[in-house]
Amino acid sequence: MSLGDQIAKNLPYLRRYARALTGSQATGDAFVRATLEAALADDQLKASLEGGRVPLYRAFNKVWASAYMDVPEPVGEGHEGAAQDRLKSITPLNRQALLLTTLEDFSVEQAGEIMDLAPDQIERLVQEAVSEIDRESATSVLIIEDEPLISMQLEDLVTSLGHEVCGTAATRTQAQEVVAQKTPGLVLADIQLADGSSGLDAVDDILAIDSVPVIFITAYPERLLTGDRPEPTYLVTKPFQEQTVRAAISQALFFGSSRPLG
Repeated sequence: MSLGDQIAKNLPYLRRYARALTGSQATGDAFVRATLEAALADDQLKASLEGGRVPLYRAFNKVWASAYMDVPEPVGEGHEGAAQDRLKSITPLNRQALLLTTLEDFSVEQAGEIMDLAPDQIERLVQEAVSEIDRESATSVLIIEDEPLISMQLEDLVTSLGHEVCGTAATRTQAQEVVAQKTPGLVLADIQLADGSSGLDAVDDILAIDSVPVIFITAYPERLLTGDRPEPTYLVTKPFQEQTVRAAISQALFFGSSRPLG
């Protein structure tokens, strides 16, 4: 497999990680673009990418670590401005360690290689991030999921984090009924629903009313990570680990909004 093919294979997942870390599709993609430009300008860095996914994320980390303190002033409105504003107060190392070991499923050793830290330091950072999550304000959560067992698992997880489940829905219509009674503070949504309706459409209905953080949970994330259209900021792959959803909830509530960005 050529280097270009290797990078192309891993690029959707690096983009997923970048937007989860920054809270914005546009900002995340800007950091990914800067990483690829740095590799093109540095033969040694380019050659290191032959090693696969870990060195690609390591290259991204170097760009992120050198630049995140110089995020430009907030521009525009809504999620984009909010995300850039929150970047100025983010505690990047612990949340980065948590996302690498949960959302991206790297081992502690691999995350250490990416971040230039010892495995025991990664473990400490992950615990710090979990403690931050536990201190976050509770909110109401709508779960849009047509598999009863998965819906129950998500309910248990959400309530264990101190949040309230304001409703569950297996179809777009049911989601509309829940939101008519109460606008949630967070939405967890599957994409393919029981009656053939779309979780994407259900979420669009909600975002037409208010800007609410949304986490999509799907077995086919690559279908949404094409770069052809505005994409969800938070995307969790099925089957998921509870720690992965927990990390996504943390980031979504931290940035306060996940309206797709163009």
